[in-house]
Amino acid sequence: MMKRSSISYLIILGVVSLFVIVTLQLIWLNKTLDIQRTSIEIQNKEDSLSLVNFTEKTHAALHDVLADIADKRGEKIQNFDAVRQERTNYFVVDINDELHPFYLQNLLKEKFYKYNVNQDFQYGIYDCFSDSIVYGNLIRYNKNVTNDEGADTTVASPSAGLSWKKDGHYFTLYFPNISTKKLERNDQLFAPWLYILLIVILIFSFFIFAISIIIKQRKLSETRSDFINNMTHELKTPISTIGLSSEMLLKNDLSGDPEKIKRYASIIHKENKRLENQVERVLNVAKLDKDKVVLKKSTIEIHEILQEVKDNFEFNQEDKGGTITMHLNADDDALRADDVHISNVLYNLIDNAIKYCEVDPVIEITTRNDQKFLIIEVADNGIGIPREDINQIFDKFFRVHTGNRHDVKGFGLGLYYVKLIIEAHKGTVNVKSTIGKGTTFTLKIPKVS
Repeated sequence: MMKRSSISYLIILGVVSLFVIVTLQLIWLNKTLDIQRTSIEIQNKEDSLSLVNFTEKTHAALHDVLADIADKRGEKIQNFDAVRQERTNYFVVDINDELHPFYLQNLLKEKFYKYNVNQDFQYGIYDCFSDSIVYGNLIRYNKNVTNDEGADTTVASPSAGLSWKKDGHYFTLYFPNISTKKLERNDQLFAPWLYILLIVILIFSFFIFAISIIIKQRKLSETRSDFINNMTHELKTPISTIGLSSEMLLKNDLSGDPEKIKRYASIIHKENKRLENQVERVLNVAKLDKDKVVLKKSTIEIHEILQEVKDNFEFNQEDKGGTITMHLNADDDALRADDVHISNVLYNLIDNAIKYCEVDPVIEITTRNDQKFLIIEVADNGIGIPREDINQIFDKFFRVHTGNRHDVKGFGLGLYYVKLIIEAHKGTVNVKSTIGKGTTFTLKIPKVS
């Protein structure tokens, strides 16, 4: 069995290990995030430089286009603000007169190739005289094609990127592959935090689960050890008494004193019966299982059984003191139950009330009805049950600690048996206790339907 100190050392070692693992993970995560931040900043700077370079080249190419158009017509460029950048990927160029689309397309391709504006683009021309719009083809950049050979094009169609105003002559350019969006840093950094969070949760869950299993196993080992010690003590006492009594009969000539013979024989018989009952209790409870409890049900009247319990108590406590009071308030005391098991349940509760009492026991048994259940309350004036033990008193082999008192006997099976039998009857058992004042057990058993 693992010692308490070993469990403490294991928990400390586990906590230290978890701390080291989490610390290393956080260090790794912090370095990873720094690298990601640096990478994102570099990428954003490169994108910004690329956009600036693209804008400058596009402006230069469009000014050359305007210069060629003016030269062809024998004019000079009058408006140096004719090229306007409405958005990062959208330009508007004012012209003085109508313009043939095919001529404009060739000029644009020529100048874009000259200035290395290596982007797909679409153009549109607005003519204020005819109030008409001509959509140019989507010109796809092909690095393997020279400007005099042309570029791949698609069928002319309106583009969502082109917008128009009903004013003057102008043409527009839209670059669909130019994006103004920057890298989203929060999205990029979310994945590592999620990873480390999942790792920490998994590690802590495993650690807590492992520690709970170890503590439960230790508690079970302690409970079994206590049971073996209690059983050894319980069995040893009657065996010693039987041994001493039989030794007195063998060593001494008591033929002339039949009263002594009868007294020793009575002691042997009484202790043998006690030993037999203790062994039988252990064997019976050991055989009981929630899925294997066999009940021989019949219609019984609980008030009759309670009267037998009272008579038995008064007979056994006649020389020791103590009282038992009955408040039989149930109008309907009929149950469909196993009378032997129900009787044993009540005897166990009375036995506990006697054992865990430092004065003359005063026991009150009350019955009452509600809509579906017959309720039986067994209240005593015993030492009470500590709050930390309330949830464990129905566990097999568990016994409430009684401090320096060593006269309380038993195996820790009585209340386990009570709960097992009541639940086998589809009922419930509850307990309320106050230290130094007493304990009340409440049994709720379904009435006869």
